[in-house]
Amino acid sequence: MNSLTLKLREEQGKNQVDKLRYEGLIPGVIYGKNKESRSVYAQENKLLKLYSEVGSSIIIEVEVDGEKTNALFKEVQMHPFKNSMLHFDLYEVDMNQEITVIVPVVLVGRDEIRVQPSNLIQVINEVEVSCLPKYLPSTADAFVTDMQIGDTVTVADLDVYKDENIKVALPADEVVATLSEPKEEELEEETSEEESAEVPTVAETEKKDEE
Repeated sequence: MNSLTLKLREEQGKNQVDKLRYEGLIPGVIYGKNKESRSVYAQENKLLKLYSEVGSSIIIEVEVDGEKTNALFKEVQMHPFKNSMLHFDLYEVDMNQEITVIVPVVLVGRDEIRVQPSNLIQVINEVEVSCLPKYLPSTADAFVTDMQIGDTVTVADLDVYKDENIKVALPADEVVATLSEPKEEELEEETSEEESAEVPTVAETEKKDEE
């Protein structure tokens, strides 16, 4: 299990927050059901790396001044222009209580679809699921390699829907993705790009003449 070390912060206010960020530390809060919210901070480089790996659907082990608990990233505020974090919220997880999270939908094999040319359109990018923490999935997957033109992937095709330990908020017949023939203009655009790629550049022509 991924882990994160937090430190409690007692001082509040903009000046304190700015000072933390200047030192490469990011302010945040950790809270849970029937638990008091605590103001904390952590090293930004470790936070960014961890969040990029786990997102908001993987449980991590958190240590707060020597006390260990399990938690999920609930909300993360990123800088609008820089690859930096401004604030984070962590939700403490009771491993014996059902939780509800949103997980991304992954269409497995979308780059290896056998029917070509074709156009795969993904309609739903994430789904809400509820389960005990030990059954929590990181993604909701559906295999699309063998899809034919006109086929659809529905919520019932997702692996999480078939898992009896997981409840999915969407109805079984909700469309997740469809496979269709590419439009005529898309085919013409691809053909044009291929023809352009076959035409040698000036540099290639000069090099060939030199040889």
